[in-house]
Order: sequence, then C-alpha cells, then structure tokens
Amino acid sequence: MKNVLITGGAGFIGSNYVRYALERHPDWNVVVYDKFTYAGNPDNLVDIAAKFKGRYALVRGDIADREAVFDAVRGNNISVIINFAADSHVDRSIETPGTFIMTDCYGTYELLEAARAFKVERYHQISTDEVYGDIDPPGRSLESDPVRPSSPYSASKTGGDLLCLAYHRTYGLPVTITRGTNNIGPFQYPEKVVPVWVTNAIDDLPLPLYGDGKQMRDYQYVLDHCEGIDVVVEKGVPGEAYNVGSGVETANLDLAHAILDLLGKPHSLIQPITDRPGHDRRYAVDTSKVRGLGWAPSNSFAEAIEKTVRWYRDNEAWWRKIKTGEYLDYYKRHYGGREVG
Repeated sequence: MKNVLITGGAGFIGSNYVRYALERHPDWNVVVYDKFTYAGNPDNLVDIAAKFKGRYALVRGDIADREAVFDAVRGNNISVIINFAADSHVDRSIETPGTFIMTDCYGTYELLEAARAFKVERYHQISTDEVYGDIDPPGRSLESDPVRPSSPYSASKTGGDLLCLAYHRTYGLPVTITRGTNNIGPFQYPEKVVPVWVTNAIDDLPLPLYGDGKQMRDYQYVLDHCEGIDVVVEKGVPGEAYNVGSGVETANLDLAHAILDLLGKPHSLIQPITDRPGHDRRYAVDTSKVRGLGWAPSNSFAEAIEKTVRWYRDNEAWWRKIKTGEYLDYYKRHYGGREVG
C-alpha cells in the first residue's frame, strides 16, 4: 500500500480528488491534512470515512506549521504528498495578501522541507493558469512561458511554483506541478463566480458581473481536472509543469446566460458592477503536454455547466448552511454599492 498525504483535501478540488483517488487507487491509503478555514468544509468528506474505512484518515493542521507537517508525514509513513492547500480567491487576496503569502508560499516551503527530510517518492503541487497572467487571442500559454502574475493570489501561487522547481534543481526532489484552469463542479465554496451565480439565481437574486463581462476563462469540470492531476502524479516527469484545461474559453457574460437559461431564470438578473482591480482579460493554456501523457477532458463546457448547476440545485442543504453569518458579511462588504447602471 502507498500512503498519500493530500493537503487541503477538505476544499473544493481537494475533496473531489480525494474521492476520485480512493476509488481509482485501491492500493492507496489517503491521509487528508486540512486547516479547515472557511472554505475547508467537513461536509465535503462526510461520505468518505464510511465508504473507505481503513484507507482514509483525517488530520487537522496548517501547512505552515512545521512540527504538525513533519508529524503527519513521519507518523503516517507518507511516500507521496499532493498539495491542494491554498488560499485561492483573488478578491480576498486583494483584501488580505499576507494570508495568501503565508499559505501559498511559506506553507509550500514547509511541505517541501518535509518531502526532502523524509525522502518522499513524489511531491505534487496544484497550481493555476493565473501564474501566466492574461494573454491576447489567439495565443495560449505554454509551460515554458515566463510567469506574469497579476494579483496577490497568482503571485503567491507563482512563488510556490518557483520554490518547487528550485527544490527539484537544487535538491533533486521529485516534484511535479499542474496548472489548472477555472474549475466548476460539486462542493465549490459559493464565493467563486459559478456557485455565487447559481445559488443567487435559484433565489432570484442579482448575479454580480464584473465590468463588461467579456473576460475569457477556460471552465473545466472538476473531475476532468482530477483525472489530469492523477495522470501527472503517475506519469509526469519530475521538474516539469503541466497545463490542465478544456482548451475552450467562455466569456463571463455567456457563462451567466448559460446558468440562467439552465435554471429558467431571466437574463435581467445580471447586475453589472465595477470591475476588479487588475482584472485579467483572458486566460488560455496549451494542454498538448499533458495530453501527451494520455489525458483528455471528458466533459464539454455545456456538459460541465449543466452538471454543476444540477448539483447545486439538488444539494441546497449544503450551500444554504454556508450562505449565512460571515459569508453574508463578506458578500455585502465586497459587492455592496458597486452596481453600475
């Protein structure tokens, strides 16, 4: 059996990957290590303990806490570390950049130190296409392109990536990186655009749309991303990064229309607001490298958004518990008074 530490495993992409990995790899024991910040939700993992009894364990901890990280790696005889742990919302990074630097940079450093100290077989870093910054059409970012982060979030993730590559070159650590495009699907905390819009639309509330809504993003289904990550963990070349995405960009305004159409809601619910500071216009990545390992997405944009909308419609109990208290305070603080037109 292989003992795998999945940090940030109670978050959106992390919890989806934990479930995928336990089903895909019967020879894996999985230890989830999570700080349980606002977006780390125990409800995301509620079915896993019973279904995979004996192959799953949960440890509460901060990746920036060296003693706790070392104890988790040593105590569970970990041979693979997959790091999903991150502060990941651009808007929050603009408000509190220090939090992102501590988790995404310093936390990555502590994990790399643990990987080095205990000689793990593989350290895998989950990153983002935002490290490249925006790119004019018809261009697509390659893994070899210079990184040009625009926000404190993307800058902190870039710092983590560069540390990983430095640890590979300097210490020979077997590191791989995946840079994913925007994920959609089950269990995404409703501060990101898709769950905000879907849950608001269900309640006939406005959908806040930044600027002109023509920003282009590659929205991939989270389980496609999980499969891509898994392929790189198993087949990726140490010291290399791999872009993972659908290869199809969608304008945010078109995304809003698709959500409203699926729910049978009027387009008049769209409420333009003042744009985000430093907002990138277009992300697009070349995925030839990961496709060369045998991966390809299974879901089109239409399929991905339909599955996502259906999940939030069918799982209201999950998100209604979240959209209270601190969440509502944040929402009002962030979106209040920004209406345009």
